[in-house]
Amino acid sequence: MPGYPVLPAGLAYGGDYNPEQWPEDVWREDVRLMREAGVNLVTVGVFNWGLIEPREGQFDFARLDRILDLLHSAGVYADLATPTSSPPTWFRHRYPGSRLVDEGGRVLGGGSRHSFCPSSPDYAAASERVVAALAARYAGHPAVAMWHVHNEYGWANAHCHCPVSAEAFRAWLREKYGEVGALNAAWGTVFWGLTYGSFDEVEPPVAAPPGLLSGLRLDFMRFSVDAHIACFRRERETIRRFGDQPVTTNFMIPNCKPMDYRRWAEEVDVVANDHYLVAERPDSHIELALAADLTRSVAGGRPWMLMEHSTGAVNWQPRNVAKRPGEMRRNTLAHVARGSDAAMFFQWRASRHGAEKFHSAMVPHAGVDSEVWRDVVALGADLRRLGGVRGERVTAEVALVWDWESYWAVEFEWRPSADLRFRDRVEAYYEALWREHVTADFVHPSADLSPYRLVVLPSSYLLGEAPAKNLHRYVEAGGHLLVSCFSGIVDENDTIHPGPHPGALREVLGLTVEEFHPLREHETVPLRRSGDPGGTGPAGRIWSERVRLAGARAVHDFAGGPDAGHPAVTRNDLGGGTAWYVATALDPAPGDGAHDADLRGLVAGVLDHAGVSRPRGLPDTLEVVRRGDHLFLLNHADAAVTVGGVTGTGVLDGAAYTGSATVPAGGVVVVRP
Repeated sequence: MPGYPVLPAGLAYGGDYNPEQWPEDVWREDVRLMREAGVNLVTVGVFNWGLIEPREGQFDFARLDRILDLLHSAGVYADLATPTSSPPTWFRHRYPGSRLVDEGGRVLGGGSRHSFCPSSPDYAAASERVVAALAARYAGHPAVAMWHVHNEYGWANAHCHCPVSAEAFRAWLREKYGEVGALNAAWGTVFWGLTYGSFDEVEPPVAAPPGLLSGLRLDFMRFSVDAHIACFRRERETIRRFGDQPVTTNFMIPNCKPMDYRRWAEEVDVVANDHYLVAERPDSHIELALAADLTRSVAGGRPWMLMEHSTGAVNWQPRNVAKRPGEMRRNTLAHVARGSDAAMFFQWRASRHGAEKFHSAMVPHAGVDSEVWRDVVALGADLRRLGGVRGERVTAEVALVWDWESYWAVEFEWRPSADLRFRDRVEAYYEALWREHVTADFVHPSADLSPYRLVVLPSSYLLGEAPAKNLHRYVEAGGHLLVSCFSGIVDENDTIHPGPHPGALREVLGLTVEEFHPLREHETVPLRRSGDPGGTGPAGRIWSERVRLAGARAVHDFAGGPDAGHPAVTRNDLGGGTAWYVATALDPAPGDGAHDADLRGLVAGVLDHAGVSRPRGLPDTLEVVRRGDHLFLLNHADAAVTVGGVTGTGVLDGAAYTGSATVPAGGVVVVRP
């Protein structure tokens, strides 16, 4: 398998480059500015299909030849894209059966990208043809360091409901189940008498009355992931007929719910990710850290590439808030701290046309006499100084379970509470860890958990029998497990585990749940330490449960609400380890600006019990990450912070640190022994 991109020593720096939007005299200015900023890699050709194949089977590479030659002369490498995310207008008109059909049966129009069915044989033939022509011409070009297949799979066409997709789905089901009886058993079609007599009777989950079969919906989502992966494989293998450069595509972790990126990670030579802040969130830097940790984990701990982020505002949010001074630098270096060997942006030069003309860029509409450009040049200098971090890894003592299939299933309709959402649960527990200065990995519940002192299950509604046994073995062997409510409820087909809840986790948790008691909107329930009837404790929201102990002991009880007097937080000592359970949501409502002291206090106690090492006495606005022998200190507050126990040389400032380091307000310090 091809290895990491062949680039000069250090980190990759650059962004999406779309010179076709500009006259050639601007191209020459572009490469001059790239040298000034220290850019060494740009993504080229993402939306070029209609330009290099203006008519079916007729190719014109003259413009792309000149672009790649110009980049090579400037010492800038190309991440050469296949333009297959945006088929030409002629393709849509010549092959109308390839058009995307939504859940309501509407055939979607043109004028945008991702307007095709991923199962279309016409799209497959056309995309393979253009990729073969590109690879044959440029696989040996000295500027091409790697290949960027497609762009953001699943962005707008994660699912297609056209007749072609329906037939492909039925073929996928035949291969998975073999005979229709196995499908009926897996989906529980006896409910409502919906048993299928043959695979030909299966329809995709189009618009239908409420109560659609969960097994049908889950399998259609799995099929859709496979359909996009098949498109990627076809292009990757076409490229490999001509060259051996690394091949990747850009993920959208964690913001593309339909794509199971653990499955995708097996297909790419290097994991690459696009990440954009939700700019209005006051804790957007914590969500960024989560995205980076999840991307690194999807990559199996190996270094990865930040393929896109923004210098300032994006164009597609309700209110596109620009980044504050120093924020772009902190954002970028936070990704590097958490494992990225690249810092890439969308895009190099701000566009004058189209839907993204108000999206920020490395060269903004204001030009080079601007704060953004000066920050871009300064960031390039920082990244050159940080070149020694390339290839180093981040290690963690704590992991959170993230399973895309559980993400899908817990948010189907007709669950006990619409307020119990996957991302909210994960982000609540992740934030508590972040504010405790704990770096975390993300794992699948079936993974090897032995490297971790603590594993957290924030939202594992869907949990198969084998992963549950894996968690049980982990605790018996001395691991520590923290489980949030409504976990372990159903198997991989969204079928309730037999016996009392939480079926898959009853034994490891040492309890059963007799009944769920979702709370009303804005309702809270008080908790108190078990055995202290007059005491006060944290408050729960969203959820309450009637927990019955079966080996575990209560740590906190509900002091009010439908389960008053019954356990709310439990602990079960099992073998050499401990399993904790939280039968409510202890964190404040998302977006209310409050810090989640109640959940954080619980998490801190569990971390102590598990023996997880972490810095103490630091403000929870300071981000502390160690990557290899580099210590990153990122200050998200408006006041300077002094950190003790820091000895070494400042990588960015060259300063000698002998026992402590002061991180300026909004600043970053990186220290190496």
